[in-house]
Amino acid sequence: MTCDGCARHVEDALRQVPGVEAVQVPGWQSGQAVLSADPDVDESALVQAVAQAGYRAVPAPSEPSAPVQKGEADFDLIVIGTGGGGMAAAIRAAELGFRAAIIEGGTIGGTCVNIGCVPSKTLIRAAAVYHQAGHHRFAGLRTRAEGVDWPALIRQKDELVASLRQGKYVDVLASYSDNVTLIRGWASLKPGNRVVLDDGRVFSAAKIVIATGARPAVLPLPGIDQVDVLTSTTAMSLDKQPQSLIVLGGRAVALELGQAFARLGTQVTILQRSERIIPSYEPEIADTLTEALQAEGIAVHTGVSLQAIRVENGQKVVTAEIGGQTRQFRAEQVLMAVGRTPNTDRLGLEEVGVAVDERGFIQVNDRQQTTNPDIYAVGDVTTRPKLVYVAAAAGGIAATNALTGQSQSLDLAVLPEVIFTDPQVARVGITEAEARARGYNVRTTILPLEYVPRALAARDTRGLVKLVADAGSNRLLGAQVLAAEAGEVIQTAAMAVRFGLQFGFTIDDLTGMLFPYLTQVEGLKLAAQTFEKDVAQLSCCAG
Repeated sequence: MTCDGCARHVEDALRQVPGVEAVQVPGWQSGQAVLSADPDVDESALVQAVAQAGYRAVPAPSEPSAPVQKGEADFDLIVIGTGGGGMAAAIRAAELGFRAAIIEGGTIGGTCVNIGCVPSKTLIRAAAVYHQAGHHRFAGLRTRAEGVDWPALIRQKDELVASLRQGKYVDVLASYSDNVTLIRGWASLKPGNRVVLDDGRVFSAAKIVIATGARPAVLPLPGIDQVDVLTSTTAMSLDKQPQSLIVLGGRAVALELGQAFARLGTQVTILQRSERIIPSYEPEIADTLTEALQAEGIAVHTGVSLQAIRVENGQKVVTAEIGGQTRQFRAEQVLMAVGRTPNTDRLGLEEVGVAVDERGFIQVNDRQQTTNPDIYAVGDVTTRPKLVYVAAAAGGIAATNALTGQSQSLDLAVLPEVIFTDPQVARVGITEAEARARGYNVRTTILPLEYVPRALAARDTRGLVKLVADAGSNRLLGAQVLAAEAGEVIQTAAMAVRFGLQFGFTIDDLTGMLFPYLTQVEGLKLAAQTFEKDVAQLSCCAG
């Protein structure tokens, strides 16, 4: 599944199966459908219904695994991969008193610290500082952006990455050395819970956790074999800054890196297949962000059908169809930011009965268990959301369930997310369209940032807050924020959604709380107040 429409199609298909009483896909990102049905409903009928709808389904294991008896194998738990999910699994095993091995064939630390969150966010912040030096909004201040020393910028980024990799991964593993053994090599799986390394070593395990992550996907465009395109990994390690850049994609990675390069002086063009950038977000958020990016000189094209790519006269040329017309886009570099491909090539999943979806991501149940009950999987290699904090939470749950026989589940009902553009985009809960599709009596409100005192004082009113509520219960169902530091706002909204689910916390409860004046999060209260009041008629701090 790749969108809300996919989730609805799967739900509709399963509801048609005789004996199915209720179906819910808890967000298409989960890769799961949860249903209640009569005991005599055949699993094959469910799988066939999903297949007829154009998707692929695998029944999840119905029973938790038995507790591990220590010492019956070389290791009680073998974890493959040292990213956030793998580290969390190994550490949890050690905390529970079990012996674990963690296997790594590449650089310790996985995606986030090495080639993902950490390097991208420090470059994004650097680009923001440079941009503000030349484009601040305050009178009487004369500042200039006087040039970029690209090698120095990349060197400082690399120093931060190396420091965090050592401090948060290498040294942490060493502190658990009594229970966790680091083994270097590329692993594959064999029947009987055996793990074989590329140098021929073989280890046995009572349970296994796969945490091998994913890598940037590359579209198979005609001509791609002859063109050296950038990915999010290589773009942040260039020897020199490109003068021009075409970005293929219009979601988080594409927009974050595209804006960062543009702010550092690269001419950037974004080509997005969907009719809007970040298409799974509220349209008002996407449209306003598009305007902000365009205001900075970034060319944003949507509804793009990519046709081919080639090199001509030293430039990379992308051929695309937009609105029925064929166009040519030229740049020094092309960044491919179109999603992820799971790192499962070496693992031998089919041989050990681990099922994957149509894109190759490992399917897991809510206990992180694969279709092989002795093998668990966490992080970007699975069908779950590709977020490091989801991976880390899943790693601890997977190790606990695998080793102790518990049935802890990863709860993604309230999942805050942030896109680190400027302004930032943050969301939690469901959108207006999702709420209506689920049958809620929907109320919505939109508050432009020009009504938020913090934004006025900072002279940056780009953005808005959109809230989605259920009219019947007056609960907050979802929130999306487009604002400077929106990521610092969204957790309050996440708590409001969570407490609404658990304790009946309402919009009235939210508006009744005290929020510090001249903070961005005050915009959340002001937005909630607009369900009943005209905020233009409120005095400062007045409820």
